[in-house]
This record gives sequence, structure tokens and C-alpha cells, in this order.
Amino acid sequence: MKLFNVNRRRFLRGSVAAGAGLALPTIFTSASRAQGYCNEPTGSSVVLGFNVPQTGPYADEGADELRALQLAAKHLNGEGDGGMLNTFTGSQLQGNGILGKKVEYVTGDTQTKSDAARASARRMIEKDGALMITGGSSSGVAVAVQSLCQEAGVIFMAGLTHSNDTTGKDKRRNGFRHFFNAYMSGQALGPVLAESYGNDRRAYHLTADYTWGWTQEESIKATTEQLGWETVETVRTPLGAGDFSQYITPVVNSGADVLILNHYGKDMVNSLTQAVQFGLREREANGKDFQIVVPLFSELMAQGAGEAIKGIYGTANWDWKLENDGTQAFTKSFGQEYGQPPSQAAHTCYVQALLYANAVETAGTFNPEGVVEALEDLEFDGLGNGPTLYRGADHQCFKPVLVVQGKEEPQDKFDLLEVVREVPTEQVTYDPSIFGGELGDVNGQC
Repeated sequence: MKLFNVNRRRFLRGSVAAGAGLALPTIFTSASRAQGYCNEPTGSSVVLGFNVPQTGPYADEGADELRALQLAAKHLNGEGDGGMLNTFTGSQLQGNGILGKKVEYVTGDTQTKSDAARASARRMIEKDGALMITGGSSSGVAVAVQSLCQEAGVIFMAGLTHSNDTTGKDKRRNGFRHFFNAYMSGQALGPVLAESYGNDRRAYHLTADYTWGWTQEESIKATTEQLGWETVETVRTPLGAGDFSQYITPVVNSGADVLILNHYGKDMVNSLTQAVQFGLREREANGKDFQIVVPLFSELMAQGAGEAIKGIYGTANWDWKLENDGTQAFTKSFGQEYGQPPSQAAHTCYVQALLYANAVETAGTFNPEGVVEALEDLEFDGLGNGPTLYRGADHQCFKPVLVVQGKEEPQDKFDLLEVVREVPTEQVTYDPSIFGGELGDVNGQC
């Protein structure tokens, strides 16, 4: 029998928010080990699957995710300066692979399409022997691939996915999310909007027509209505629409004085740019200056939108300009490797790769049962977001949320967003039951 490394106890609380309790080490019997598990490694290396959007409206995010994941593999194998392996508090990682096995990887293109993402992930698992799948910049993709990984008996470490559903109604025991969600964005952004724009506003929503957009609209709508705002209209737009003029034109005569763009990636770049070109930012409505809000931001999107981003409020999971050891170590490593600072998409994927590897080291096995046990209710620090909890009840990470705003006078194209507030974890924490869903059991069998 092999007992979990006792160092894991450093990360565990006696009790945690929302009813999650103390997770105890698991003992694997020789009988359970003899049964094996999906893609159990037998050689000197282990294969991870990096499944990212290399084409489609979220391709810019996917390219940065892939850069970060490749960098994570280097660091795990002891190459380069080690990045956040040097700042990860309590880490079991030694820079000699994972459990002494060299990290290898295969890549795939999700195309920002659920069917393509599932097909790519299935190929990685069935043909390439991948033990873990990570990546993706769409919640529709994340939900689809998470379900596949649950069925296939491998671990899914979600990349950039912001829908409440990923760790809500569609959560799975084999799946974990480091990125924050739409509910957290609403809770963090609401007070800032009230302070900046007042409580008497009329909002018009344009929303990406899939799981992320739906829950983002629902969350920001609930928050703003609690502030006293009126919702004038909610309009769904297809993913990858490109031309949003037909959706923006009706806003002008709607009686709204705020446009909320529940868009991401190139969709957000296009819709925001076109809204500014339509003159919305120079308008007055209801005796107020017209405002535009983008609830979920990224530096990559800001680069695409250029001047249009100035003064726009939103939220972010992480920013390369944060002044903590983990952020500075990762930004330095990434910059040396690629000549530019990393995005939040890159950061969350890099962290997920390290967290998976550390869970395997902590458990002493690649068996999904051990990996899940090592991640549930794990507390950690040194990975760029401050103290973080991977809540066992729903596999959602809880940490501070950033409210950001487009800078009026940026220093360069990498300095477009300013962090205006770090919202404390307790302000964005919620009871896991509000979004429903059941984790189910761990599956380790192909």
C-alpha cells in the first residue's frame, strides 16, 4: 500500500467555505492497483494532451495557451529557469518530469467547436495515450471535453472557461477549473460599475449564443439589476459573427445608456470596435454619457481593439503586471522564451499543468483516483493569484478577482489594461449548490 505524501496536509483546511470538509489521504490497495487505469504509463515518459483553439475566433488565446503549456513541459522536465516551480508553495515537483517520467505532449486544434474539440481529445487519449487533457478557450468546448474525459477515464484540467456551467450543472469528478467564472465577474464588477456610473442606468446586452454567453449575461444582469439598473434588451449573437453592425444599430434607438458586450476573443474585438465606430462612446442618452462594459477582458483582446478599449471596465483572472513572486517568475520565463508577456489564458493553462503534475507527485500515482483526491480541497500559493483553494465540492478555484480598465495612456501594446481593484476571495465565494449538478464518481477506466 502507498499512502499519500503527508506534505499534502499543509494545504488542507479543517473546514472551508460552502461546506467543503477536510479531505483525508487515500490508501490504494494492491487489488485496486492491479486493475490498472486508463493509459497507465509503462515506459520512461508520460503523454499530456494540449487541446487548444489554433483556428477560429479564439485562436489568439489558443496560441498563447499552447506557448504556456509547452513552457510548462520544459519546466517540469528541468529545462529553462523553472518558472513558477520556484515559487509554488509546498510543491512536490522536482524538475525531473512527473514521478521521474519525462513529460511529452501532443497537440490538437479545437477550432472553438465542441465536436472538433471532442474528436481531437479522443484521438489524444485513444491513439496517443494521453493521461491528462488541458487547454481550450471556450466554455462550450470545455463542457464537451470534460464530459468526454469523464467517460474516457482521464483527468481534464480546464483551460480558459468562464461559464458557470463548467463547475456548475456540467461539473464532473474528473474535471477541474482554475479560471474564475461569470458569477464571480458579476460580483466583482458590480460595485465598481455602481461607483462609476451610478444606480440609475438602462442596459442593453449583446451576448455570445452559447453556454458562456448565457451565464455571463445572467450573472451581470442579476448584479446590475440589484444595483437598480434596468435591462432594456438582451440579444444573442452567433459565435464568430465578424460583422456585428446589424446587432449594434438597434442599440442607438433602444433607450439604453449602457451597452454590455458579453463577447470574448475576436468577437469582442469586432463588436467593441464597431460599437465605437457607430459613435456610441460619444453619445448621450437619458441625460448621461453612454457607456460600454466588457465583463470579461484580456490583454490579447485589448491589443486587438486598440484605442477602443480606453476607459472600458471588465474583469480578469490574472494580469502579468501583478507584483507577486509567482507572476514575476512566470512573466520573466515566458518573456525570455517568446519575447512578450503572457496573457491570462497562458497563465491559467500553465498553472493547470503544474497543479496536475504536483497532484500526481503528491498522490504517488497517475491513477485518476489519487489525482482527484490530491486536488480536492487543495490550498496553494505562489502561482500568481495569491492564496487559492481548489474547492472539493465542485472543483472550482477560489481566489481574488481583478477588475480592470482600459488605460487612457498606455506605455506600449502590452500595457493596455490597468488593475483598478483586487476583489477579495470572500466577496466572490458562493454556495456550490446554487448552480446544481453532481460531480459523480472518479472514472479511471478507458
